[in-house]
Amino acid sequence: MKNKKIVLIRKKLDKLDLKMLGLIKKRSILVNKILREKKYKKQIIDKKRIKVILKKIKAEANKRNLDPKITNTIWKAMIRSFINYEFRNFKKK
Repeated sequence: MKNKKIVLIRKKLDKLDLKMLGLIKKRSILVNKILREKKYKKQIIDKKRIKVILKKIKAEANKRNLDPKITNTIWKAMIRSFINYEFRNFKKK
């Protein structure tokens, strides 16, 4: 027999997942705009920017009482995924 509370919570998680997909789509659009401005592949990885992003996310996670290890892992994976996306879609002008 399935636990009804778990089923209800999972439905809420599914709704959140769909909202996150919408945010990822919006982020993808912005990444595409940035990618069009880059003239060289070496511009794709900006280590200073990545460091700043991860620092901001850690601070924000702490403010919101979130586990900073979870947010750090998620953001690193997202950054890595978008870097890979940029390399796959980079078109030299």
